[in-house]
Amino acid sequence: MFTVSDFFPKIVSGPIVLWRDFQNQIQTREININKCVNGVNRIIIGFAKKLILADMFGMCIGEIQKSAAYGIDIISAWLCVLLYMLQIYYDFAGYSDIAIGVAKILGFDFKENFNFPYRSRSISEFWRRWHISLGTWFREYVYIPLGGSRMGKTRTIINLAVVFFLTGIWHGASWTYIIWGATNGGIVIIERIISDKSINKKIPNIIKWSFSMFVVMICWELFRFQNMSDFWSWVSIMLGRTTFAHIDLTWRYFLDYRMIVLTSIGILGATVLGESKILVAKEQIVKTKIGFAMQEALLLCLFVVSLFCMVSSSYHPFIYFQY
Repeated sequence: MFTVSDFFPKIVSGPIVLWRDFQNQIQTREININKCVNGVNRIIIGFAKKLILADMFGMCIGEIQKSAAYGIDIISAWLCVLLYMLQIYYDFAGYSDIAIGVAKILGFDFKENFNFPYRSRSISEFWRRWHISLGTWFREYVYIPLGGSRMGKTRTIINLAVVFFLTGIWHGASWTYIIWGATNGGIVIIERIISDKSINKKIPNIIKWSFSMFVVMICWELFRFQNMSDFWSWVSIMLGRTTFAHIDLTWRYFLDYRMIVLTSIGILGATVLGESKILVAKEQIVKTKIGFAMQEALLLCLFVVSLFCMVSSSYHPFIYFQY
């Protein structure tokens, strides 16, 4: 196994690259202008995801959490959950973009680590799209050695349960991570059992997507809190079971014009822009000289805005580093 921290010793988290995918490139890698341009472009995109979106979401989450000590409304509680769902995606996806971009400048090609996971219509699909390198590692070093799906349904279910239990432990020795892994694993097992059932095939895709994203959103809250007590306290506010006599700041304060724009961009960027037709059209446009020039101009603007966000804010943690 080869991790990105071996390639960049200062980095403590990120894409996991299998040695077999890296070994041959040590001797055959090629550094050229096209790879350098693509690498720089990827780094800028990563900066923008991290500094413009993830950090802005993180600051708003911090403000809501501080206000929660005195009292917040239900909408603010749900807004915080949505923003965290976007923050953790853009934070880690942005980090992965930067790592992949730096590697490309040095002549190495790393596989993609995210493939628009918030377009998933099942939790199983979500885990094929989210942190792909981690899923690959667990599949090849845990799931397959245990027998994979080659030894019958019962053994397959047991193997999946073991993988998701270890995935939870991998993120941290806390009940929140264990329950997070167990919840995802349990739903994946149920999906595996009913995948061929007629009732499952009749469920509209929009319903499947909505349910999957709701599960993902709630499960990410287990990441946000260090213990189950804090998690249930927040859920209680979301459900209206915990009320406050006086609320100074409502959702209208937190969801100002800037956050409306950023949240809209974040949602569209994580879902609609992953549509295959849009991706193909984008590739066709960039192949033209005008399209390429427009892309580079846009990326330059994003880089400038990212630098502005970095200088004007002291909030720059990679939240995935703590896991």
